[in-house]
Amino acid sequence: MRRRMIGAILALLAPLGAHAAPMDSFARIDQINRASLVMTAETGIVPRALAATIARALDQVAADAAKPGAERPDDYLRIEPLITAIAGPEATRMHSGRSRQDIIPTVLKLEQRDRLLALAQALDETRGALLAVADREADTIVPAYTNGVQAQPTTLGHLYLGYAAVLARDAQRLREAWARLNLSPLGAAALGTSSFPVDRKRLAELLGFDAPVENSYDAGQLAPMDMGLELTGLSATLATTAGSFAQDLYAQYHQTRPWILLREGALTGPSSIMPQKRNPVALYGLRMKASDVVGAAQAFVIMAHNVDSGMPDYKRNQAEPPGRTLAEAAELCRRWTRVLDGLVVDRARAAEEVAADYSTTTELADTLQREADVPFRLGHHFASELVSYGRSHDLRPAELPFAEVRRIYAEAAAGTGLKPDLPLDEARFRAALSARGMIDAAAGLGGPQPAEVRRMLARARERLEADRAWRDDRRKGLADARARLDTAFAALTHEP
Repeated sequence: MRRRMIGAILALLAPLGAHAAPMDSFARIDQINRASLVMTAETGIVPRALAATIARALDQVAADAAKPGAERPDDYLRIEPLITAIAGPEATRMHSGRSRQDIIPTVLKLEQRDRLLALAQALDETRGALLAVADREADTIVPAYTNGVQAQPTTLGHLYLGYAAVLARDAQRLREAWARLNLSPLGAAALGTSSFPVDRKRLAELLGFDAPVENSYDAGQLAPMDMGLELTGLSATLATTAGSFAQDLYAQYHQTRPWILLREGALTGPSSIMPQKRNPVALYGLRMKASDVVGAAQAFVIMAHNVDSGMPDYKRNQAEPPGRTLAEAAELCRRWTRVLDGLVVDRARAAEEVAADYSTTTELADTLQREADVPFRLGHHFASELVSYGRSHDLRPAELPFAEVRRIYAEAAAGTGLKPDLPLDEARFRAALSARGMIDAAAGLGGPQPAEVRRMLARARERLEADRAWRDDRRKGLADARARLDTAFAALTHEP
């Protein structure tokens, strides 16, 4: 009966509660106040009758702050007078065993939790978009580059599964960071706790934390620094990968006939003077956002570097790193997803670019060793001489005269003790030098061969679904904790 009554009360008060207001610093301090009041009432620090008076005052202050145009202070010392104006000076007993030195880090952690989960969602959406392109283009042959030079053919599916693997590691880092982030500083007071019987574990539970930060000095004075470094570092790692992806696309945009572009419209922009230009607005927007994230991460390192422990330099509100950095990283992911959704791949042009160069000659040397027992270094030398001949005569690999191929092999084999005859017929030579042949011949774990790409794609989807389930579980855990806090607080509000 009592539970049903509290539920009905909560339904009536929902529009007035802090959880209905914007989740800003005011709302988070209000949430902390409610948890503190529940704990101090349960431990006897605040008498139950006084707790009811304070609870009603908190509700009124929250309701006043939710009105259009109302001020929403972000400092506890500016909020406390609003409470005492309603409940009287005795309301300050709620602050027993607390300090702004543990309130501020708790506000930051509440905010960082929300932003980290928002980043997790944006990151997962980007991973999903990468996997969608990888699936669609699983068999699309494209050139891959090392040292800025075409190196070997692969498939776009294989290439983008590589990027998806990096983002899966970012998601893993995010989950690991959550375990360290979701620990409560509240109740540590200034740095050494207090003589009040503050139940730090109960405070952590009411606020949805897994546990308190154990050492009270660490809680408010050290953890905000190293946790900020971890969160901004995680964001910068993600941004660096995004910048690499953007540069890969720019390598095509620089060409006269690129094989990959952005769909014209919202993702591209016209030049103010050159009619032919289709500027890749979404692409450089992604790259600039990546720079914003890396810059914000470095700014936090500078804030935290060479300052005394406990200084305020690295304890900023959500407008500064690391909160801002997490928000910028989430926006980066959203921009990345838009780019992926707007990719236009010219498969024939990509295949043409591969066929125009000699990036398959590694497979020719491998074939000679594997099928004819020709030492790899001899095969490599022969293939290199083929490349020099072909380029000097402006020939593509498929255009090499087979008689010249046999002559070059004989010259390469001279003095080695091996027979001068090329141990491949023309059909086998042409197949070994083809992009399709090289890709299909790949046998190693994680290679571009179709079966391996499909296997990796299925595994990547499984990991993505597991990460989505993890994120949903964390959000549900926070929502459940808030519901328990609201229930306990409502019970206080209606004490006789």
